[in-house]
Amino acid sequence: MALFHSAHGGNTREAAALLGIAPEQLLDFSANINPAGMPASLKHALQNNLALAERYPDVEYQRLHQALAAHHQIPTSWILAGNGETDAIFMLVKALAPRKALVVVPGFAEYRRALTQVGCDVAEFHLQEEEGWQLTGRVLDALTPDLDCLFLCTPNNPTGLLPDDSLLHAIAARCKTLGIALILDEAFMDFIRDRSGFIPHLADNPHLWVLRSLTKFYAIPGLRLGYVVGSDVQKVNQMRAMQMPWSINAFAALAGEVILQDTAYQQASWRWLEQARPRLRAALAALPALTVWPGVANYLFLRCDAPGSALQRALLERHILIRSCANYPGLDDRYYRVAVRSIEENDRLIAAMDAVLSGTGPVL
Repeated sequence: MALFHSAHGGNTREAAALLGIAPEQLLDFSANINPAGMPASLKHALQNNLALAERYPDVEYQRLHQALAAHHQIPTSWILAGNGETDAIFMLVKALAPRKALVVVPGFAEYRRALTQVGCDVAEFHLQEEEGWQLTGRVLDALTPDLDCLFLCTPNNPTGLLPDDSLLHAIAARCKTLGIALILDEAFMDFIRDRSGFIPHLADNPHLWVLRSLTKFYAIPGLRLGYVVGSDVQKVNQMRAMQMPWSINAFAALAGEVILQDTAYQQASWRWLEQARPRLRAALAALPALTVWPGVANYLFLRCDAPGSALQRALLERHILIRSCANYPGLDDRYYRVAVRSIEENDRLIAAMDAVLSGTGPVL
């Protein structure tokens, strides 16, 4: 049975309440946020611009959109920023108004919720454990003329796996032929050094949309900032007209103008992840009853085969919160997702996992 009501990670309030402690006492591995914290450049900018709260933001967020366009080297008319990437998902689905969509299972829950809100029929493409949870060419056969929308998360959430570029290009080509809107959620692409995702290919693919988040890599989930990118300017303008005025607060807009310039933060974050992720994966994979998949993002997907396992609750007793994946369609209560945090914090998780699974910690 699920411990929490929330369908997402990061629910430290509810988790702490189960133990009768303050949320700050929990070490949160359930939310995939850069442990470096927000860039110092942004902290200084926020401190120096508190007066922004005293006036309305620019209703068109011109400087924010110009910063995003310069970062990706595309026209500003292709971009619409929103109050987090989830806001962008709902705006895009409302504008596209698909009748039948295909979602990959397991996957992010908000795709289905957004599609259901517009009365869309939702079909599922199931990833297979025997295929390493990786997206394969099987998906091409699932792209049929009755579909008009496909959601793909690259890298996938919760598995952290990234499909081959050749397969993604084949999917994009088939979607173009069949008139299917292809929506690529690249929320975690910034964590992968030297990967630009599909934004460079939008010019020749007006059926393709890319979703991006700035809250995870730059550790600003409380500010909320994401965006959608597409070369169908008419559709972008339609979304812009549908968007509520002042939907992004002034500090989030300022964040988007500042953080993309912080190359030192970006480089340090890539170095951290390239060191910390393989180290954490190797340590967890060496523990009894755990299978860990080799994700490329800032989190790891794992299965716990300990008899009668209640791993999330056992770790919670040690003030460590991980993400149960039992509420993902296609998964059950053996599957979990853990964020990659600092080396010291990862060591705490490894030690707690070892104690729980070896029988020296709380009983499972």
